[in-house]
Amino acid sequence: MQEIANTEQAQAWNGYEGEHWAGHQSRWDAVNGGFNSPLLTAASVQEDDRVLDIGCGTGQLTRQAAHRATGGRVLGLDLSAPMLAQARRTAQEENLGNVSFEQGDAQVHPLEEAAFDLAVSRFGVMFFADPVAGFGNIARALRPGGRAAFICGAFPQDNEWLRAFGSLRDLLPIGKFGTPGGPGMFSLAEADKTCALLSSAGFEKVEAVRVETTGTWGRDAADATDFLFGSGPGRHLTGQVPPETADRARERLTELLRPHEVDGAVRLHAAALLVTATRP
Repeated sequence: MQEIANTEQAQAWNGYEGEHWAGHQSRWDAVNGGFNSPLLTAASVQEDDRVLDIGCGTGQLTRQAAHRATGGRVLGLDLSAPMLAQARRTAQEENLGNVSFEQGDAQVHPLEEAAFDLAVSRFGVMFFADPVAGFGNIARALRPGGRAAFICGAFPQDNEWLRAFGSLRDLLPIGKFGTPGGPGMFSLAEADKTCALLSSAGFEKVEAVRVETTGTWGRDAADATDFLFGSGPGRHLTGQVPPETADRARERLTELLRPHEVDGAVRLHAAALLVTATRP
């Protein structure tokens, strides 16, 4: 891996968090995959496009872009070695010859200038320690007139999984979890600030619109609770309280999720920002 500037995130995504996402690839894709269609539609992937997927994780979006850019190529870039290993395995299983993956920090990774027609990301651009540097590096990697489209966390109050977590504040040290600001899940949640940020990083025609979907979190409330508490944030929060308090939080979250059980699955509403921009 090349030089790393975002060391805190590199540590997280090459530790438990990255292992959890890699080990539960299909589960996380069921949670977030509903955003793929509006993102790829806005990105308008062309047959011969050279596509860069930032924070590609286990590569679902990367692979879907590759199925559209059949005469082009797609590069997935991510900090996480465990997630990239899973991404490579899945791409190989799908016999995708126009996909490759690299481990690196998008803030400083030596991307070839003007090498891509399009940059995309699904929840992979909110964690930059220096977002101007990160987006500036992405802009330089795009050809003049190249396009960018990404999904980022926004509207915490309209994400049902986050509201459910927020109801546990008297039991778990949730603090500012879910509050806009960064680097973090909601660092780009304020549309005006995000558009100004991309403009300062060298983009033009920057627009941000709200998009909504429903994600599947588990087979039933207990399964969804196990999944949420097994994730990095859930594990971190429950690890800071006595076991009996963690058990009470688990029981409460299970009850909160029970009304969302429909036809053998727990489905939760989610909202995010879809941001598009162009390199001059």
